Amino acid sequence: MPERLLAPEDAVVELGEFAHGGAALVFEDFGSGPHPVVLLHGIGMGRSVYIDLIRRLRGRVIGIDLPGFGEAPEPSRTLTMERHADLVAAFLRSRGIADAVVLGHSMGSQIAAEVAARHPDIVAGLILAGPTVDSTARSIRVQASYLLRDLVGERPTVLWRGAREYLRGGPNLVRKIRATIVHEPEKAYPRVRVPTVVLRGSRDPLAPVTWCREILALIPDARLAEIPDHGHGTLISDSGLAAEQILEFVRGV
Repeated sequence: MPERLLAPEDAVVELGEFAHGGAALVFEDFGSGPHPVVLLHGIGMGRSVYIDLIRRLRGRVIGIDLPGFGEAPEPSRTLTMERHADLVAAFLRSRGIADAVVLGHSMGSQIAAEVAARHPDIVAGLILAGPTVDSTARSIRVQASYLLRDLVGERPTVLWRGAREYLRGGPNLVRKIRATIVHEPEKAYPRVRVPTVVLRGSRDPLAPVTWCREILALIPDARLAEIPDHGHGTLISDSGLAAEQILEFVRGV
């Protein structure tokens, strides 16, 4: 049985595993209200990295461990971003959700964009946080250099949680990174038809402002929100400013 990692102690929470198409995710669902916020983590991470953010959000929240990350079992083969999206969509439909605000961070932003593009009937809003992969820097070497540059200025909490989750990511992490890098999210963005906010830390080399503005040009109803003095881990620690942007967006959906 999955562990309770995100929900406050006094919250009614449902924990479980959902399987579809040969892969399984783990979920933690708690709170109530319209437009549940669905959290999709980045490469090598898991839902546990959102503990700081969860304390600042309100309403219904659903944290997810994607296949092979966190507590979710390793799939028999590495999933594409599209297959990840289809799994998440099947899960949301199984819970009768048709008005989700899907929040994806880093790799999760690519999956979130595919959910909105491929399954528009279940998405009311989209949050792309630290969106990857910059179309001009689509290689493991370049992305690794960006990540190292980001880590130099990150807060200790980000480094600790990130290192812990990367170790849990398993021996197939390189294959998962390749699946992230070969994906072309710019092909999904023009098909997104819901309000969208592109959220980046002002010091985030993995989501350069030039790339974020390219995303804005591709999504019909999108705006940019920058978090000052933050890097790629803006949702992981000291997430107060990011949470304010998220709550404001959810209220307006």
